[in-house]
Formats: sequence, C-alpha cells, structure tokens
Amino acid sequence: MDKKIVLGITGGIAAYKGAELTRLLVKEGFTVQVVMTEAAKSFIMPLTFSTLTGRPVYHTLFGGPHQSSTLHIDLARDPHLIVVAPATANIIGKAANGIADDLLSTVLLAVRLEKYPVILAAAMNTAMLHNPAVRQNMSLLRRRGFIIADPLAGELACGEVGEGRMAEPEQLLSLIKRTLAKRDDYGGVSVLVTAGPTREPLDPVRFFSNHSSGRMGYALARAAKERGAKVYLVSGPTSLEPPAGVEFYAVATAQEMYDVTLTLFPEADVVIKTAAVADYRPASASAHKLKKGEELQLRLVHSPDILQELGKRKKKQFLVGFAAETADLLISARSKLEQKNLDIIVANDVMQEGAGFEKETNIVQLLYRDGGAEELPLMSKAELSHEILDRIKACRQH
Repeated sequence: MDKKIVLGITGGIAAYKGAELTRLLVKEGFTVQVVMTEAAKSFIMPLTFSTLTGRPVYHTLFGGPHQSSTLHIDLARDPHLIVVAPATANIIGKAANGIADDLLSTVLLAVRLEKYPVILAAAMNTAMLHNPAVRQNMSLLRRRGFIIADPLAGELACGEVGEGRMAEPEQLLSLIKRTLAKRDDYGGVSVLVTAGPTREPLDPVRFFSNHSSGRMGYALARAAKERGAKVYLVSGPTSLEPPAGVEFYAVATAQEMYDVTLTLFPEADVVIKTAAVADYRPASASAHKLKKGEELQLRLVHSPDILQELGKRKKKQFLVGFAAETADLLISARSKLEQKNLDIIVANDVMQEGAGFEKETNIVQLLYRDGGAEELPLMSKAELSHEILDRIKACRQH
C-alpha cells in the first residue's frame, strides 16, 4: 500500500493489541514506525515491535542510537497517518493540554492536523473514561480534528465490566483504511459551510438568539478540509476555534450571514447550511438600553431566508440543509427539502437523547431529493460529518 504510519504505544494493558494491529498493518503493506512511551515498555517489549516491523522502535526523546536531534519533528512530518493504540487517559490529557514531556507527546504536539490525521484509540478503566476531565479532553481533541476511536464495553483487565476496552485491531485497521481512502477525495471541490447561531439585537446589550453551539458546522468544515476541499466557513458567534486552513468569515446577524453567504455562493460547488438562523428579528433596535418598566411589546419581522434564496439561485451547486425539529420531524423536513430546492436535508429531533444543540453527538435522518431516506445511528458530530460528506459525494457522482 506504500503508506507510512507512526504507531504510538502507551502504558496500558491493551498494549498487546498494539502488537496485533502492527501485524495486520504490515500484512496490508503499510510501513509502520513504532514509538513507545516508557510506561508502555512495562507491558510489552520494544523487541516485539521491531521484529514485526523490521524497523527500530523509538522511545526516548534524546540520545537514542543513530537518532536525529529533531526526531520528533521528522516523525510528525513524515507519515500519512498517526495512530496511538492504546491511548491512555494520560496521553489524551497531554495532547489536549499541549504537554510534551516525552517523544510521543512531542510528536503529537508537532503534527499538523490539517495534513496528517491522528487516530487515538482510547483505552482505560470505566471510571477514568467517564471522569469529567477525560471527557472534556476527548471533546476538545475532537473539536481540534483528532479522530477518537471510542472504546468498547466489556470485561476490563481490573475485573470490572463496562466501557473502556480498546477497539479491536481489526476495527482499527478498517478505520485506518477508511481514513486514508478519504484523504483528498474532495480535492478541487469548493465547500461553503454556515454554522452557529445568529444574534438579532434588541438594544446595545440584549439580543435574540438560540442554543446552537456551531459544533456540527465546524465539524463539517474540518472534515471537508481534511478531505482536500477548499472550505469557506461563515459562522455566527461561537466559542469554537475555526479549523485550520479554512477561509473564515465571522458574522453576527442573519442579514450579515445572508450577505456573506450570497457573495461566496457562486464560488461554491457544495453548500452545507447548518447555521441556526433566527427566523425573526425585532423590527427596530433601540439605540440605548431599554429600562425595566411597564410590560414591553415587541414587533418582530422575518429575517432573510438564506436557504430559500440559495435554492432559487443554485445552478451547479449541491445544496444541503438542516432541520432541527421537536415534532413531526419527517413531514417538516420533507416540506423544507421541497420548498427550498435542496438536494439533501439532514433532519434531527432535538428532543432525542444525544441529539441537538450543544452536544458532541447527534442522531439524524437524511432525506434525499429523489424521495429516499436514511436513518443514521447515534455518533459523534465528527463521525457524522464524514458520513454526510460520503453521501454528498455519492449523490454528485450520479
């Protein structure tokens, strides 16, 4: 396959699975360079990996035999993919917080995620996995573009039963192959994504908005960039960091999002409208802060309908919309698909557990222009982004 993979092995009982993963990768034709932590050597010998790969195993930051002084940079710039299996709570915490105190953590700090994907195969005790600090670290890494292979449920080395078992080597091999296959399959494609909420001012200190965090849109922008697309991201106010390498446009109101999106629209091949645009705005905003007093009556007017306008103007563009509903999901989504001239609509019931705003996961149904429909299971928004891009690619090819 002529692809090089850096495989990090950390100090967990699942390190033995790292040896099996190495064997499978070599059998598939990958060149595998193993990097071990000092703790990993307490579970499995470096000799095992050097025998399987036919290459030296690196485990020290300085002073190894025939070792470059910039080895950590060389390792971070050379591979097609970096995999850490197992990825303990320790290495996950280091990666999330920019700590680089050994060779592997330094490699993870030096890697350019927009060019080289990183898969972390989480493995730890259930209590550790569900510790708020670990959950926060994993969430942060996902938002930055790391691919987290979630652990499985089952019997753990400590005798407990629960989540925490590292994904099986065969599963990781499939994930690795899928990840590499998707690299650059959007090369030459321009993708325009809108994300986040809009804010419609009432006075200088108050505004109307909604609960959208922007996570779905940012995940889609990041996934499209990972797959080689030229990406434009138009975002309302969020706390998220724009993915590396995208052209980013910050807006606040629905009118501002309308203006920027319509300006960029002719350049786009694919448009994905995830933004939760306010349907209404105050007819006028007060120039000064409104004081508490008598009951306040507001006159609301419609905000510009960005998706409707895009549907009217589209020529070569493939147009994807989102529908967040609390009732009559499929009826409302199908109506929106038809009325706004969409090619796909992604529908989700925000009342479902694990779906909707301000969450790392989502459960959606995809409705297609030809009348087809597809239900996807609960998954992270990062995973869902690639599923959506897969469907867009397949539809555009037919």
